[in-house]
Amino acid sequence: MKITRIINNNVVSAVNEQNRELVLMGSGIGFRKKIGDPVDPAQIEKQFTRFDEKQIKHFQRLAQEIPYEFMHMANEIISYAQISLNKELDENIYITLTDHLNFAINRIRQGLRLTNSMLWEIKRYYNHEYRIGKEAIAVIEHYAGLEMPEDEAGFIAMHILNSELNLDMDSSSKMTKIIQDVLNIVKYHFQIVIDEESLDYERFVTHLKFFVQRAMQGKESQIWDKSLMDLIRAQYLDAYDCAGKIAAYIEKTTPYAVSEEEMVYLTVHIQRLQKASEKVT
Repeated sequence: MKITRIINNNVVSAVNEQNRELVLMGSGIGFRKKIGDPVDPAQIEKQFTRFDEKQIKHFQRLAQEIPYEFMHMANEIISYAQISLNKELDENIYITLTDHLNFAINRIRQGLRLTNSMLWEIKRYYNHEYRIGKEAIAVIEHYAGLEMPEDEAGFIAMHILNSELNLDMDSSSKMTKIIQDVLNIVKYHFQIVIDEESLDYERFVTHLKFFVQRAMQGKESQIWDKSLMDLIRAQYLDAYDCAGKIAAYIEKTTPYAVSEEEMVYLTVHIQRLQKASEKVT
């Protein structure tokens, strides 16, 4: 790889052997270098291979405006999130989260703390992402020497969720509202108190996240075996009835027509959740 642009001492643009432009990040990777110099692979902390031209410009601007330690913090947090979730996140999070960390740290240093109005919902519906946010706060406190409020864990959790599902903030807020309403449908249908500590609850909410994402984006689900679908419908009549109510709600709030496959998949999760919860007395 050869350097095509030196953003600062720690970020450069380069081209690889296929003449594809990359953005490379690493402590001292651009120090005393000039255009055309080869890149030392040992200095690469992170390389961005999927940025489009607009994202490259945004990342270059960030690299020029903010301290490298913020970019390093974001990379550490994202790496932890990907290991914890066991999945790759959309590369755009390296831009959005770095920008957020810069804004949040400067804001808190000035004594300005924002209240996260969705914190309760985030902790409840996106607990895994929230726990990553809590770990991120520990990373920030280590590097920046600041005590970060719990609200920030929620903000970071939403950035993780957005990247996980490739959503923007408005879509994430809409998704949260839909998930809350779907859980209320289940509660009232069965007259139960849902056990939010159960593994079945976590599985159901995880399924809902991807189900609602498909609904908002109009993507079809995979087709199940018809004989298995018939068996599930016959065995879990009440849960299937509840799934029908959820489908009607989804079709009112999104442009998505819920397929029979989705109905059956919802039925399985609803049945598990109902069994794991307690009847209201």
